[in-house]
Amino acid sequence: MLPSDIAGTGSSCVLVYYIYSCRVASPPLLMLELAGLLPFESDSRLRSVIAGARNTVPVFSLKKPRVVAAEGRAEANLCSPSPMLDLEVVPERSLGNELWEFALGMPLAQAISILQKHCRIIKNVQVLYSEQTPLSHDLILNLTQDGIKLLFDACNQRLKVIEVYDMSKVKLKYCGVHFNSQAIAPTIEQIDQSFGATHPGVYNAAEQLFHLNFRGLSFSFQLDSWSEAPKYEPNFAHGLASLQIPHGATVKRMYIYTGNSLQDTKAPAMPVACFFGNVYAESVDVLRDGAGPLGLRLRLLTAGCGLGVMADAKVRTLESSIYFGDSCQDVLSALGSPHKVFYKSEDKMKIHSPSPHKQVPSKCNDYFFNYFTLGVDILFDATTHLVKKFVLHTNYPGHYNFNIYHRCDFKIPLFIKTEGAEAQCEDCTLTTYSKWDHIQELLGHPMEKPVVLHRQVPTSSGLTFPMIS
Repeated sequence: MLPSDIAGTGSSCVLVYYIYSCRVASPPLLMLELAGLLPFESDSRLRSVIAGARNTVPVFSLKKPRVVAAEGRAEANLCSPSPMLDLEVVPERSLGNELWEFALGMPLAQAISILQKHCRIIKNVQVLYSEQTPLSHDLILNLTQDGIKLLFDACNQRLKVIEVYDMSKVKLKYCGVHFNSQAIAPTIEQIDQSFGATHPGVYNAAEQLFHLNFRGLSFSFQLDSWSEAPKYEPNFAHGLASLQIPHGATVKRMYIYTGNSLQDTKAPAMPVACFFGNVYAESVDVLRDGAGPLGLRLRLLTAGCGLGVMADAKVRTLESSIYFGDSCQDVLSALGSPHKVFYKSEDKMKIHSPSPHKQVPSKCNDYFFNYFTLGVDILFDATTHLVKKFVLHTNYPGHYNFNIYHRCDFKIPLFIKTEGAEAQCEDCTLTTYSKWDHIQELLGHPMEKPVVLHRQVPTSSGLTFPMIS
């Protein structure tokens, strides 16, 4: 979700994070809850101001929260229950309706933007991720009210699996015909009628689940009440009737993914429908020579149309390079207009500078070009208007700027000189996923402790959570 999606005087809802502890096994998961806010009311008892890195969201109000002491969390008693979602299932592609769609390969920011725009219908959404090992576990958006989980790849942060874990909380249809609703139970006979299964499924004795797999779609049936595992008898009948399963066995979970195997599935490339005229960075390489870094080479992705009016849109790739000392015009020609231009306020860190002029106020301020979908900021000198710094964002959960930028998949080459009788230069590369311990092994420990900038994240209750960057 970009700052422009939540800022503005016409907004009717914002993104709120409720942070509370979870009793789970190591590594711990941090759960953040997204709640929609009501318009301002004269009798409200609580106001909330959510301040971003560069945006301030207007003031809204919440009705009196209902505190659940046993869980150690506050839940907003917003309004009456929303109607049940009625969604179309498209195997190996998406789950959605005529207003919005969760498509496989969709970036995390777009999924959160959908939830934020429809917060009056989709409520009680949790964000789950591993705080200690964020690259080892998928990042999950849990729609608790609707029984849906969206699993995003931990590295590229694109939608990998859509899971419906509570069939009683949502209506589902395939090719416009419902196979799960309040009036239609998702029995194995109903699944056979709707999807035309012609092959037996797989029984997992440990989980006591029967898995029926299609390409890009899988159903799990609960079998805990059965005295024995189902058996396949090819001479008995055809299709699902070949399995000796009692009538009325219902679906417990449904999965949408790409490929033939749920266990081996990966997040697909971003669909053309998710570009919305934006340009995304597939990879960013830092250019350098023996003296030091020179600039960036970006491999960009954009949705372009082929020849003819009716031609299908296709994803196009192109490369652009920008260097230290480039002018604003050079950067605009290479990358296009930025999403936002941010002018730095008075530099509070210059007190650490050895310059004798550090206490002299500047007459003009340096400014950034913010490219949110590229995950890159470019700093220009206020006097010369030339590039003087690049900022590459990793977009890790829990960071102060999380979900403002898309993750920048960068590579920084290093030339390390080894000591000893035979001194050699080793080629090493730092990436978005390099750990600090590995960086210190290559570059050594810093001579001085780094300057730590403390930031406060305000919440709806008036409390603040310190974030360090």
